[in-house]
Amino acid sequence: MNQKPNSGLYDACRRQGEKVLQFLKWVVVSGIIGIVVGLVGTAFSYGMETVTQLRESHRLLVLGLPIAGLVIVFLYHIAHRDNDHGTNSVLAAIRSEEKLSVVMAPLMFVSTLLTHLFGGSAGREGAALQMGGSIGSGFGKLFRMNETDMHVAVMCSMSACFSALFGTPLAAAIFSIEVVSVGVMYYSALVPCVFASLVAVEVARFLGVTGEAMTISLVPQFTATATWKVALIAILCAVVSICFCMILHGASSKGKKWFPNPYIRILVTGAIIAVIQLLLGTSDYMGAGMEVIERCMHGEVRPEAFLIKMLLTALTLGAGYKGGEIVPSFFIGATFGCTMGQLLGVSPSLCAAVGMIAVFCGVTNSPITSLLIALELFGMEALPFFMIGVAISYMLSGYYSLYDSQRILYSKYKAEFRENKWRKSVDKVDKEDETCR
Repeated sequence: MNQKPNSGLYDACRRQGEKVLQFLKWVVVSGIIGIVVGLVGTAFSYGMETVTQLRESHRLLVLGLPIAGLVIVFLYHIAHRDNDHGTNSVLAAIRSEEKLSVVMAPLMFVSTLLTHLFGGSAGREGAALQMGGSIGSGFGKLFRMNETDMHVAVMCSMSACFSALFGTPLAAAIFSIEVVSVGVMYYSALVPCVFASLVAVEVARFLGVTGEAMTISLVPQFTATATWKVALIAILCAVVSICFCMILHGASSKGKKWFPNPYIRILVTGAIIAVIQLLLGTSDYMGAGMEVIERCMHGEVRPEAFLIKMLLTALTLGAGYKGGEIVPSFFIGATFGCTMGQLLGVSPSLCAAVGMIAVFCGVTNSPITSLLIALELFGMEALPFFMIGVAISYMLSGYYSLYDSQRILYSKYKAEFRENKWRKSVDKVDKEDETCR
């Protein structure tokens, strides 16, 4: 009875004011993170370009891969990161109270450059996620953020580094909030991730880093014949993505079982990879392999390329070399799709693009990000084919993933939440990561 007549209006205005302050806070914080991470991403991009050119000019550098592996293991040992779980640690930190070590960023920076310089078969965007997550955690500690804000800082820093390196700000902004828990997106991080992603990519572009852009040489009409052929390729891409995940995890677990000592494991595996690379007589499978993807856009492909890349990437990352799994998944999808396009008599260039996006979707369980990457890389012309590829691959790839820490919260087959079948393995990763710290 004593309540003032306009108290409701006052409360509404106060709540709105708090929202505006929250918005302004994240605009400033994400802007700072975008600038800093954009600079780091730019430095990393130029570093990658330099080591790639050196490797191409001196291909016998691959003989030094075992020694480079020993250096990487030693660096992680002296930094007390012997049981590092890479991107899994970042994803686990977003949904828990654990904090990422800031030292992860420089470790990943140096180790990834060493891996690429000496011919390891790995990507770069996975490294960007780890570096970004580490830097975001450092900002969270610097600004004394609470737990929930810390998670948002990690996500927007991941988006910023991905955006600076690959030049796809829309996909980068969404990937971080989509990949952690499949079926439940972290929309509270949308504004920070968008701002950080856009700022970082502009910083990178200002400093001369150009994003990836590809052209499909021929997009056929959206007919019934073209549709069923693309659908078939998408189905097969789902199988390929399952195989890639299984081989990747299998190589890691078997390597640790056969060679418990990390120095011996990376030395032996590095020697095996070096021999394989020399016997192949090409540098196509060294590093990320973006030049091979570019050739697929023109219909040029070796039919066995996707299998070789799958094997070498699994050996490289399973042994303990550093890098990412995302560009290798692009490579595998593009080469497989191009090969199938030639067999089925439909544009190999289009099928390479669809395969690239479909395999990425299958291994990351991120359909929205996959579509955005397709649009940013290839444009709108082939959108119906991309939609088919992404939808089919997402559903048929099951609950496999590149990341053990990724939680599949919502069923791919029914309109219901599901228990995460990987709960035990995730808890194990969390405990090991905590012990490592």
